[in-house]
Amino acid sequence: MDINRKVNYMYTKTEGIVLKELRFKETSKILTIYTERHGKIQAMARGAYRPKSQLIANTQPFSYNEYNLYKGRNLYYINQGDIIDSFYSIRENINRLMYGSYLLELLDLSTMEEEKNEKLFLLLRKGLLVLSKLEKDFLKFILAYELKYISFLGYKPYLEGCVNCGSRDLNQIKFNIDRGGIVCKSCFHVVPYCENMDFNMYKAIKILLYTPLDEVICLKIPKDTTFKLHAIMEKYILNKIDRKGFNSLNMLKSMKNNGGV
Repeated sequence: MDINRKVNYMYTKTEGIVLKELRFKETSKILTIYTERHGKIQAMARGAYRPKSQLIANTQPFSYNEYNLYKGRNLYYINQGDIIDSFYSIRENINRLMYGSYLLELLDLSTMEEEKNEKLFLLLRKGLLVLSKLEKDFLKFILAYELKYISFLGYKPYLEGCVNCGSRDLNQIKFNIDRGGIVCKSCFHVVPYCENMDFNMYKAIKILLYTPLDEVICLKIPKDTTFKLHAIMEKYILNKIDRKGFNSLNMLKSMKNNGGV
């Protein structure tokens, strides 16, 4: 009985999406994988760089696989991987690639090792699927994803009334990063360091929060509104996960400033 319990603990089967890879010695990789059953894990893929390795396709960033894993003292080890979706089309378009890299980086920077959150796993899976087919309105999609992501992380923006006094008078509002919600005009002087938000931005953020990702493309939202809201959401997310910035977004901004995308 004791042996059986130990074996059941050491071996596991789970779906997972590769967030990043790190070369280990000559032929192996250490992967960061977000799994359905165990949350974020570190896993060794031995021999993954060998030309005839069966793990080549299963160890690429973005790839979505079913893994048979063995848990060692410090790492998981991949015994077998069966690919479910490579999301290869994400790599074929620079916008898809850069925004897809942001989705992976966001999850990596905001989650702890082996803390299961099935909602985040399903959101990433759905997000990559929608992104893999997207041709335009990338920032609108990303904004909708960010709103859902930060909500599933436990920091859903409070939009039903003033986060300070509860007032439903929303004719003039701002958004407070620290408190995570809108602030009415009467509380502007009480709650400092708020981000400007007009009523069109307020309506857009509510719609995007509750619209499924695969329906976001149908929403009519001005680009300027989307841009301003994304700037607020980036600050809000960084505040809640205690980070200074995202390399993927910084690279994307630099490319756009230089006319690259």
